[in-house]
Amino acid sequence: MMAVACLVAADVFAGKTETSGDILRVVIPAAAYGVAWNRKDDDGKRQFIKSFAGTVATTYVLKKVIDKERPNGDDEAFPSGHAATSFAGAAFLHRRYGWRDAWPAYLLSAYVGWTRVDADEHETEDVVAGAAVALGWNWWLVRPANQAIVTPVASSDMLGLTWQVRW
Repeated sequence: MMAVACLVAADVFAGKTETSGDILRVVIPAAAYGVAWNRKDDDGKRQFIKSFAGTVATTYVLKKVIDKERPNGDDEAFPSGHAATSFAGAAFLHRRYGWRDAWPAYLLSAYVGWTRVDADEHETEDVVAGAAVALGWNWWLVRPANQAIVTPVASSDMLGLTWQVRW
């Protein structure tokens, strides 16, 4: 992930934020799959493929059905595919391996979303919807690898942690 962060920083300083978002939308989910591969987690690899496929298919269908105009005048803005694919990698890492493994991917995914808004490709709600699609599929199809997992929770009137135990 450190090499990715350096790549992003170099790209930003060169004034190519949109390009860095284009790269990260592929690198983040590829890195997430790579983590499962490196850990020889066959169940995790299968779960990633299913949740990623669901994310991509749902995003594609919603883009065609809703056909929202982009800020730059093009079509199919809702939801953001870049946000969906990058957050799919981050959400997989979070759900399967925990917050500690996922937070860098979440930060980079948020950056990807920002690049889409900055490039006039999307509005903020398009990015949030793409992230929500990815989170939904991962929370539905991906099981935690560990026996216990701690997850931060926030709402308008509450901030806390949840603790899940699998047996």
